[in-house]
Amino acid sequence: MSSILLLFLCLFIGIGIQRINNFPKNTAVVLNQYILFVALPAMALYYLPKIALSWDLLLPASVAWIAFGLSFLIFNSLGKIYNWSKKLTGCLIITAGLGNTSFVGIPVIQALYGDEGLNTLIIIDLPGTFVALSTVGVLVATLYSNQKGTGDSILRKMFTFPPLLAFFVGLILMILKIDFPTAISDTFKQLSATISPIALISVGYQLKFKSYSKHFKFLFLGLSFQLLILPLVILTLFYFVLGRTDLATKVSIIEAAMAPMITGSILASTYGLKPELSNMMVGYGIPISFITLAGWYFLVEYLVV
Repeated sequence: MSSILLLFLCLFIGIGIQRINNFPKNTAVVLNQYILFVALPAMALYYLPKIALSWDLLLPASVAWIAFGLSFLIFNSLGKIYNWSKKLTGCLIITAGLGNTSFVGIPVIQALYGDEGLNTLIIIDLPGTFVALSTVGVLVATLYSNQKGTGDSILRKMFTFPPLLAFFVGLILMILKIDFPTAISDTFKQLSATISPIALISVGYQLKFKSYSKHFKFLFLGLSFQLLILPLVILTLFYFVLGRTDLATKVSIIEAAMAPMITGSILASTYGLKPELSNMMVGYGIPISFITLAGWYFLVEYLVV
């Protein structure tokens, strides 16, 4: 419960400091850069060496890739049909295609399924959402922004993206079954713990609640996909098609129903992909998701037994 309270507290802190003139106008930019260049790599370097490889990891890890692929297919198609701008299309692909499997996911899954549920969450989050963000997320952000570049320059951006570099280091250590010394590992853990509060403060700082916004209809589309359509797809695939009824299946469905990923919003904002909409996706999505998550939890517990 304290972790969930922290989510809302940090979001409101960010909204509150909008009114404090002592904070510079580029506060959100600085916070976002810290997350991308320091805290996210630290998370990869802490968790990955501690994961044991097995074939059972493939299904949970596929959740994020199914989500992003489906998001790309739907919103890229809608963008072409309705002649949306590339920035709008790219924003929806990223923010609706990447779920908040960590910041919101950890306290929710721990509350619902205990520490055993967290073992599945880590697989969904790191090889899944985290790598999707660092690879295809960066690729979409580059291609749909106004930044020009050749294929080589796009690949260079992807493979010099600090979280992805850290993932490769962590993956090598995981394969070799090597971990960092305790002092270093604990340092990475403490740095990674700063992601959630700082990211939410950044989102809150940029968020402005309006009675009307030209983005509301796109906000509705993005959240409908993220909170309703995607978990239904995962439920259908894992339970009805594959016949899976284990704890990993329950966690996978609940994780698919999470609000949009905070760092996905930060990535979209950093590349100029409709920053207002990208922040609305998170700012509105997180509180709304607690309502829809309750519905998915009761449905999953009723069906997956």
